[in-house]
Amino acid sequence: MDFDLILDEIGEFGKFQLLNYLLICLPVFYAAANSLSYVFTARNPNYRCFIDQCDDYQKTKYETDWVKDVVPGTISQVSGHFTPENCLKYEFSLQTNLTFPLVNGTCDAHWFSHDTVRCNQWMFEEGETTIVNEWPNELTCSENQWKLALIGSIHFAGIMIGSGIFGFLADCYGRKKIFIIAIIFMSITGVGQAVSTSYLMFAIFALLNAIGTSGVYPLAFVLGVEMVGKNKREMSGVVLNYFYSVGEALVGIIAWLDGNWRSLQYWVSVPPIAFIVYHWVIPESARWLIAKKRNRKALKIISRAAKNNGVELSQSILDSFNNDVGDDGVKTADNDEGEANTGHHVRLSDYIAVAKSKVIAVRCLILFFIWGTNAFVFYGLSLNSVNLSGNIYLNFILGCLIEIPGNSIAWIIMNKIGRRLSLTSSLLLCGVTCIAGGFVPEKIFWVQILLFLVGKMAITSSFAIVFVYSAEMIPTIVRSGGVGAFSTFSRLGALLAPFVPLLKFVFNFLPLLIFGVFAFLSGLLAFLLPETLGKKLPDTISEAEMI
Repeated sequence: MDFDLILDEIGEFGKFQLLNYLLICLPVFYAAANSLSYVFTARNPNYRCFIDQCDDYQKTKYETDWVKDVVPGTISQVSGHFTPENCLKYEFSLQTNLTFPLVNGTCDAHWFSHDTVRCNQWMFEEGETTIVNEWPNELTCSENQWKLALIGSIHFAGIMIGSGIFGFLADCYGRKKIFIIAIIFMSITGVGQAVSTSYLMFAIFALLNAIGTSGVYPLAFVLGVEMVGKNKREMSGVVLNYFYSVGEALVGIIAWLDGNWRSLQYWVSVPPIAFIVYHWVIPESARWLIAKKRNRKALKIISRAAKNNGVELSQSILDSFNNDVGDDGVKTADNDEGEANTGHHVRLSDYIAVAKSKVIAVRCLILFFIWGTNAFVFYGLSLNSVNLSGNIYLNFILGCLIEIPGNSIAWIIMNKIGRRLSLTSSLLLCGVTCIAGGFVPEKIFWVQILLFLVGKMAITSSFAIVFVYSAEMIPTIVRSGGVGAFSTFSRLGALLAPFVPLLKFVFNFLPLLIFGVFAFLSGLLAFLLPETLGKKLPDTISEAEMI
């Protein structure tokens, strides 16, 4: 039974698909927010040593005129702004009977020697609180920076674990059911982060939240791409990314307006619990039901779609459901329960059969590398946006919103020049801009920001293309698991991304240089993949090999 022919009759993207597609997109908005909330909840805020002789927690602020006289630091060549050391201060040397602190608007430099000592109390900049403010004894100073980067790696480790699990479960038990479970699990564990009482508790919930988040986008994508015709597949993938980009930007907006990390986590985690109503609202993938020989349920959904789209199913379509038989020659149209019970146990053989295909195996190896590079560079640039000069919130928001034109370009060029050339050109452009951006002098930082935005737009375009491109090369019987496997492997790259910005302390240009080299190499490898534009979505292994 050819589902693409059914879609040609009921409409590739009618009223039924439009409504359900929009419903599927909404959870992605919050999945994106949960995916990047750690950028601000686990960010290293501005802080300096608390000066016992001069500071008062109730009256003194982080920035005062006398700070540069009592705390070592650096002065920016561009802005002239003084940045104090986080955990060092000058040693107090004045012998006096005065009672401290002397909060009178000054702190005399003559009270201190030029010898530095470490401190164990800190004064944080106003307007922003992160987990560093919450547990300063565990997270302050350079020796603890890895703990903040570790939260990002823990997040992507959870994404890596969950992507494969949810993809496999969706192939076994259905897209819809597992999609809803992932959303609810993401919501509950996100709230768990907000109520954490220790760094360890926060890290554990960050891992669990990532596992839940990992199932939302891939399953939304698979649900979307399987309900539309071949001429609308790229649209379904790209528009989904619009919601993802706005969800990311939402994190920066909330953090800008309300700098409290717990509030931010509540905002992105509590609303998704409402999506539990999807159990009664959205349909299962009819394409998956047909692949599983659960034709009676598939026919109900297709009939409803035809009715909503104002189309009457032809007798030939109805006959195809009534006459469809399995590989063993047994009629399956009325055997939903039997297929439901046995289908879970045949999935492993499907994956083994795909792995034995040399053609598909080589393509998958290339795609694994490209997916890993995409995630490595995409999230690496997102994290690096708060290290650029200027307003960190604005830089982050712009870095997220630039994904919208990136996705739009992907949508256009995928149809104009094909999937392969689109993917290659996007990766090569990202590689060139990242490498160039790494060597831009600090005095013309606006050029670096411009190159950063172009690079982020290009890698976004690449990510949008590779989702559609990969799905078009994987047969229906393992498509959700296949996309889930690619997504899982990509998190290996994302897992390393939080630590790459720390390499700026070795050489300032090193992070962007590394991102650029990997993107450029992936662009060259993409030339080896086949073109899928306008081709039928493969349902079997042989159809996939013939592309």
